[in-house]
Amino acid sequence: MEEIKIHEIPGFQFGQAEDIEGGTGCTVILCRDGAVTGVDVRGGSPGTRDTDALDPVCNREVVHSVVLTGGSAFGLDAAGGVMRKLEEERIGRDVQITVVPNVCAAVLFDLKFGKGNIRPDIAMGYAAAQEALKGLPFREGNHGAGTGCLVGKVCGPDYGVKGGIGAFAYQQGDLMVGAVVACNAMGDVVEDGEILAGARNPENTGFVDAETWMVANRTRQWDVFSGKFVGQNTVIGCVVTNAALNKGQANKLAAVAQNGIARAVRPAHCTFDGDTMFAMCSGQVSADPDVVGILAARAVEKAIQRSVRAAESLHGRIALGDLPFGAMAEEQKG
Repeated sequence: MEEIKIHEIPGFQFGQAEDIEGGTGCTVILCRDGAVTGVDVRGGSPGTRDTDALDPVCNREVVHSVVLTGGSAFGLDAAGGVMRKLEEERIGRDVQITVVPNVCAAVLFDLKFGKGNIRPDIAMGYAAAQEALKGLPFREGNHGAGTGCLVGKVCGPDYGVKGGIGAFAYQQGDLMVGAVVACNAMGDVVEDGEILAGARNPENTGFVDAETWMVANRTRQWDVFSGKFVGQNTVIGCVVTNAALNKGQANKLAAVAQNGIARAVRPAHCTFDGDTMFAMCSGQVSADPDVVGILAARAVEKAIQRSVRAAESLHGRIALGDLPFGAMAEEQKG
């Protein structure tokens, strides 16, 4: 098993667009020929588009694009821009008078990051699809849906750490499995059992441990400055693989991929999270679904960790690399 770049997986292309001043963006995963696709929604407050069609009982053979976007429910407009660009490129279901691209989407809440009146829209989705068609390497950190991400918000956003978008992929023989994940978690991001990025204490000398804080205070996330409950979370992502799976197996793969979120984010899948994972299968390689699932869960876990490592401070929200403590601070000292 070796690490590869996610854009090396054949059949998939990736594009992103963002508004840095607005603090939001969207990410497009494109499969020109269509991919058998599944979805698993695990969070209690999801925002999605066209996911019902991915049920194995429904007549949706393939999906041409998955969109991960900021902007909360407003951001679903970006999928319309993706459809417009793909229609221009004749990518989609041929219905004689035109082609209809099959485009699914999931959103995260970043309206309180940057400017809340700027959201991914048709123009931004079109631009991200246009970039995807160029076949460029994937960009991590403050790009696409990762632009307005923040993690560790159990004590409020002022104590959080900048999140972002990350990608990771494996190859075992001719099987390739990768994941793209935008991490806007309420909880902490962990690595090897230790908090990598999360809710900081008021002294800015360490992390409070989100799960411990919630249990001790017997409450959900709470902004200690305003004295109000805040819910502005979600981890969304997409697994891509060249494995040949059917729709039922693709949906199971998306469910297993959620294990990667559970490993890397604590707590995960909470009431005000919209945690959603897609799985796109291009179908070139025969593979055991459980083997694909093992690699997918690992890739999701690694992608989440990379998302916070690649993020940069923005709009007053400090990134991991700028903290005076923690793993990256120790690496820099060394």
